[in-house]
Amino acid sequence: MKILQTTIPDVLRIQPKVYQDERGFFMEAYQKNKYWEAGIKNEFVQDNHSSSKQGTLRGLHYQITHTQGKLVRAVVGEIFDVAVDLRRSSLFFGKWVGIILSAENKEQLWIPPGFAHGFFVISEQADVIYKATDYFDPEGERCILWNDPNLAIDWPIPQDITPLVSEKDAGGSSFNDAEVFK
Repeated sequence: MKILQTTIPDVLRIQPKVYQDERGFFMEAYQKNKYWEAGIKNEFVQDNHSSSKQGTLRGLHYQITHTQGKLVRAVVGEIFDVAVDLRRSSLFFGKWVGIILSAENKEQLWIPPGFAHGFFVISEQADVIYKATDYFDPEGERCILWNDPNLAIDWPIPQDITPLVSEKDAGGSSFNDAEVFK
């Protein structure tokens, strides 16, 4: 596999080795030793799977307690995946990284603890799976508005589309009012 740094060095883009022939393909989606060698030395305790239709925008989610690192990939369709640095002590505080994850490119995004996460569904449908380093904690869950002007995320949303967002996500806090990490 190939590990690529993003504009925020702690967020890593992972390109797995894919073996493809006339039957299809094979790839290792995760092997602890290889990820540890790449610097991702976190234990994963939970796998999540979401399925969303085109135009859905999920996020920006994080947990202030039971902070989660996430290893994200799209297994059906295509998404624009975003990580926002919420670590006040970081040089990249308030900055974001966005990449295309798709069933076709088979790439993964490692989002360490201390980041908010969200994605926009580009294809007709997308199934996203991700490993998390801690358990879901509804009491610690927080949400920042996906379109907060202080973050200025350049979502690839066509002008004629209004993203589908949950009521919870529509009521997210502004970046300036959000609880963040030290």
